Formats: sequence, structure tokens, C-alpha cells
Amino acid sequence: MSDVPVEDKATNPTPQRPLEYVVRCGAMRTLGVMAAREEFRYRDEVVVRSDRGTEIGTILCEATPTALQEMEEPTQGKILRRLSDDDQTQWEHMQAQVSDDIVACQKHIDKLHLQMELVDIERILGGERMVVFYLAEQRVDFRQLVRDLAGEFQTRIEMRHIGVRDEAKLLADYGDCGQPICCATFLSKMPPVSMKMAKLQKATLDPTKISGRCGRLKCCLRYEFDTYQELASELPTVGSEILTRDGAAKVLGHDILSQQLMIKTDDHRRILIHATDVVQVTKLAVEPTQKRRRGPDRSGEKK
Repeated sequence: MSDVPVEDKATNPTPQRPLEYVVRCGAMRTLGVMAAREEFRYRDEVVVRSDRGTEIGTILCEATPTALQEMEEPTQGKILRRLSDDDQTQWEHMQAQVSDDIVACQKHIDKLHLQMELVDIERILGGERMVVFYLAEQRVDFRQLVRDLAGEFQTRIEMRHIGVRDEAKLLADYGDCGQPICCATFLSKMPPVSMKMAKLQKATLDPTKISGRCGRLKCCLRYEFDTYQELASELPTVGSEILTRDGAAKVLGHDILSQQLMIKTDDHRRILIHATDVVQVTKLAVEPTQKRRRGPDRSGEKK
């Protein structure tokens, strides 16, 4: 019998993966991966130590490999404690001072005649810094402004140049749908939205109806675009000549979601059919956006 001792699993437990959570922090809803010494649940309010200092965060989920795969360059830090009543009172007191901070900051901007628009000011819980959000069409030399603000507020000043979508993210509340605006709730990044998306979904092209609080095209136009694009790719393009069970016809229009086609038959009737009723596409029309410009005919040029 072997004299080699057998390891006791009770005395040598399998090391557990350290607790880590995805936490949303700050006015810009920055996502970070924070180490923890206790367990938390979704939407728990916590105090964290991030690269900005001590601030309040909201637990979103555990930092699983799947969650980390969906994140791009998350910030790192650790969870210090749950948000206490004292922390909440301190935070509310700081928030009440923001309007006075904005007035004081605007006075310094006017004094220096800087070509910038002050949007908002954020203070973090620990008081390590104050973030100034601003709009500007051109580069602004705010070095003197930073020195003046640091002297008045006795903290580190961070100047952050933002766009109009970020302005709405900071200041707007509800959208036309009656729900809180997406960029201020669950969107961490705002992908570009094009007029092509509105056209494909047969949305109205009235700018006043398809523009969000930021004045740009609504982010929700992107949500179903991939689905519309996939369904549209399965239909013959407008102008295509097809063969149905009842004879030849020409495609006049689409209803993408229902996968139906408006066609014109050889006897000049206009009828609505399902895409499955198409036996064959005899001539596929090219969409205007797919047509290439013809360059000059160089066939006669000498080489």
C-alpha cells in the first residue's frame, strides 16, 4: 500500500474566484469593474474607489466573462462599502450646491472671455475633483480658468469637452415616448444613427419627429435596424421582375416586417402578395445606392 498521503479536500478547498462587479458611476454613467469583499445585488448603491476618487456607484451585475466581453476598456477600482445614510446626506448636500458652483464657474468664464458654453458641473462624493462639462466649436485654452477654479473650490478641476448628445445625457429627462431617455438610463455608448435607418423602417422623415432631445436622430432608430436590414435582404428589390404562380409581375414596394410585396401584374393590376408566393426573380433591380458612377471611357487612351 502506498505511503503517499492523500490530500484532504476539507483542509485544501478549491480557491474561489474573487468577487467583482460591474458598477455604473458618475454623471456620464461610466462602467467599471470593481473588486468587492462582500456580495451585492442588482441596483445596490455603493461607495467605490475609482480612478477619479471616492464616488457613488450602482451595482449592475457580476463581472462574469460574458459581461466583460461586452465591455470596452472598463475602469478599474474597488467597492469600499454600501451607501450609508450619512453618505446619502453628504451627497444631497453636494448636489444642492451645484447651481451655485455653475454660477461661480460662469463668472470666471465670462471674465476670461472664453468661447465655450458651460453645460454642467459634477462633484464626486470624496471631493477629490470637480468635473466641468462644456461645449465648444473650437479648441479652448482654459489653463487660466483651471487655476482660478482650483483656487476658489480647493480641489482638482477636470475640464471635459462634450458633444450635443452628451449634453442631453446630462440634462434631459424624458423622450417623446414618455420614458426616461435611453442615453441617461441604459446606453453606455451612443452609436451613430443615419437617415438611411429611418427610410428603411418607413419612419416619417420630418426632422421634428425623428429627432431626440439632443436635436440629432433618435438612438432608437438603430435598435431594430439590423432586423429590418436582414428581412429586407430576403426580398427582391423594388423594380425587380418576378414570376409568381399567377404569372409575371414587377415589384413596386415592400412591407418588410410582414414580408409582403406590392406588385404590378402584366394586366396592370396592383396586388399584395407574400414573399413565399414568388417562384423566381427573373430580373433583379439594382437599388440607387448600389449603382456605381461610371468613370470616363478610357478605352481609346494610349497606354
